[in-house]
This record gives sequence, structure tokens and C-alpha cells, in this order.
Amino acid sequence: MAINEIKENAKEHMQKSIEALKKDFTTLRSGKVSVNILDNVKVDYYGTPTALNQVATVLATDATTITISPWEKNILKDIEHAIQGANIGVNPNNDGESIKLFFPPMTVEQREESAKKAKAMGEKAKIAIRNVRKDANNKIKHLEKEKEITEDESKRAHDDIQKLTDDFVGEVDKLVKNKEAELMKV
Repeated sequence: MAINEIKENAKEHMQKSIEALKKDFTTLRSGKVSVNILDNVKVDYYGTPTALNQVATVLATDATTITISPWEKNILKDIEHAIQGANIGVNPNNDGESIKLFFPPMTVEQREESAKKAKAMGEKAKIAIRNVRKDANNKIKHLEKEKEITEDESKRAHDDIQKLTDDFVGEVDKLVKNKEAELMKV
């Protein structure tokens, strides 16, 4: 494997860590309720854990309400249990046709808790990025050990990987800072 391949591979994996962080952020509740808060809810659909949006229409009808209309009325109870089990902070209201989730306005404590979760998600992304760096550096050391590249090429490649890592960690910090600001804004 050539140095350029190693760098490209590292960059690609670091970018995936950023994408994963952005996806994680969508599960956090901010001032306006988002249907993404239900992304991790799995419904027991004929014995198979199935994503909620695969068995029902999920809509944010206003800033504090989500309406879930199942395609089959007989799974209303299963959806209700899945939401209760997901512990998203509200109780489902089943009217026999659909389920409504009423989210009260967020308190300062809830905002701070969400900001704390955002920070933890950011740390997880940084760890993933640093693991990619470690992997890339190990591959470069291996090339040097096998005499496929010189010591200077190895040092330059390590520096490039470190710069890449610093750039991506900086991007994580920026994303976390923006998310915290969004969460704390009333």
C-alpha cells in the first residue's frame, strides 16, 4: 500500500466519523422537536425489530408534537411499547388511530443535559479519528520497516496524517460548539 493510499484511506475514515457525529446529533432534542428523536426506536413487527418509520408515517405536526400513524392499526400497542422502552422523555398518547407525542418546552436543565450529550458524542468522534490516525501511522511504520519507504518519507507521511487529524478534530470541535449553541438558545 502506497503512502497516498494510506492518507486517502485515513481521510475517508475520518470523514465518516464526522458524518456519524452529525447523524448522532440528530437524535438530540433541541428547542424544536424533530422526528429524528425516534430514529433509534425499533418496533416488534411480526417478530422482527423494525425501524418506526418503516411501519408508520412519522410527522412533526408543530414545534412540540409528533404524530405517528401506523400503516396497520393492529401495531399501535407495539409502537406504544417501543416508544416507552426507548425512554425519550415523553409518554405516548394512543387515540386508537394514531399516537401523539407531546413534548413540553425544554427546561434549562434539559438543554444543559443535551449539550453534555453533544460534547460526549464529539469526544467519541475524536477518539474514532485518533484511532484512524493510529492505524495509518502503523501502516506507515510498517512500510518503513519493510524498507519500502525512506525514513524521511515516513516522517513526512506521519506529519501529513497528524495535520489531517488536527483538521478533523478541529471540525469536530466546531460542530460540537455550534450544536451546544443551538441547544442552549431559547
